[in-house]
Formats: sequence, C-alpha cells, structure tokens
Amino acid sequence: MSVYEAIRTRRDVRAEFTGDRIDDAALWRILGAAHCAPSVGNSQPWDFVVVRDRTTLRTFATHVAAKRHEFARSLPPERARTFEPIKVEGIEESGTGIVVVHDDSRGGPQVLGRATVPETGLYSTILAVQNLWLAATAEGIGVGWVSFYDEPVLADLIGLPGGVRPVAWLCVGPVSEFQRVPDLERFGWRDRRPLRDAVHRERYGDNGRAR
Repeated sequence: MSVYEAIRTRRDVRAEFTGDRIDDAALWRILGAAHCAPSVGNSQPWDFVVVRDRTTLRTFATHVAAKRHEFARSLPPERARTFEPIKVEGIEESGTGIVVVHDDSRGGPQVLGRATVPETGLYSTILAVQNLWLAATAEGIGVGWVSFYDEPVLADLIGLPGGVRPVAWLCVGPVSEFQRVPDLERFGWRDRRPLRDAVHRERYGDNGRAR
C-alpha cells in the first residue's frame, strides 16, 4: 500500500474489530514506525504503553462509557439523536490499547527548535501517533483514537509518573473492513471540508477561487 493509499484508507475504527489480537511482530512494526517520527531537536518525547490486561481494558472502557454519557447529556436534542448511534470506542473489542504518552522534559532544558514555540514538543508526539496509524493501516490493522476520558484517571490507571501525560489511547487490532466513508460523515455528524476551502494564497482568507 502506498502512503497515499494509506492516507485515503485510514479510518478511526470503532465497530469493525474482529476480536483477534494483533500479533507481536505486527505490533512491533507499527511501534517502530511511530518511533521513526520526526521530533523537535530530536527530543523523541513519546513513550508507548501497551495495555492488554482484560481488567484494565474493562476498567477504562467503563470510564469512557460514563464520559460518553456525560457528553451526550450536554447536547441539544437534535445533536443527541445524531450522536446516539455513533460508537466512540473499541477498547475491549480490539484487545490491545496503545497509550501514547508525552514527556515535555525529554531532551533537557534546551531543546533545539522549542525556544519560541514550546508546543512543538507535543506536536512531535502527535506525529508519532500519525506514523503509527498510517503504518497500521498499511498492515490492514485498525486503529481507534479514544478521547472520552479524564486525563488523571488514565494517568493513574497506567501508572504515569508526574510530568508525563497521556496524549492518546489507541485501540489497535485486526478488522473485518475499513469503512469507505468515515463514521462521523456516515452518521451525519459532520462532513469533510472541501480542500479548496482549506487552502489560502499568500494571506489567510484568499483561497484563490477566481483563479
């Protein structure tokens, strides 16, 4: 699969996990791809916590379900009806969670490239997530990013030391298929913006429609 195919095929997987566990060889390949991500000052501020213990998976799934319910209750009725059929996690079904965590102190007090834009450390960890996701897609492995959780709860669950924060819980596992249309578009939550609306020429606001 070319990188362009992987980008087009990639989906945020929820309901399509087969229940089989990703094999260790494939797991290490996609972790290796994540670890090849570029990072500011070569600081490599990420770590990967692989979670497979059934009790831990169930505990986190229960927490996420509660946060999903909390979000649903905050929605106006029409949006709540749209949200209702959208599955937000596949924590137990995937059988493997990869928690990508970020250590902002990695690389020492003087990280080349962070002097004026300190957020580039966090951006680097996000690039590792993207590398992992595209590599998994090329392997036919599904990934679902879970974001309905309280950070301190997840940090405590996986024993993170102070100063290290969770950035993403990724559900990872074999899938029956990749949906042709992303779930949030398929269920009517939000459509993708046309590329022409996102590209500006020279200054923000000029997207060159007349050209």
